[in-house]
Amino acid sequence: MPTTTLETIEHLLNGAAEEATSPEVRYKLNSARQLLKVLEHRENELHETVADSVDDEELLADLRDLGYLDD
Repeated sequence: MPTTTLETIEHLLNGAAEEATSPEVRYKLNSARQLLKVLEHRENELHETVADSVDDEELLADLRDLGYLDD
């Protein structure tokens, strides 16, 4: 089951692509899924950069609690 917004969008796009009968619609849905993967990659890089550049463990814990960083 998806746990993040991006995972939920991926799940919905995947379901729609499986049900689509038009090759053009499937192509567009799969293209959207590829772009979503780019966003996921960028988000992961941002989280890693913040975690690597911030030395304050309390601040990092607060950012995790607020949902800005993953564990």
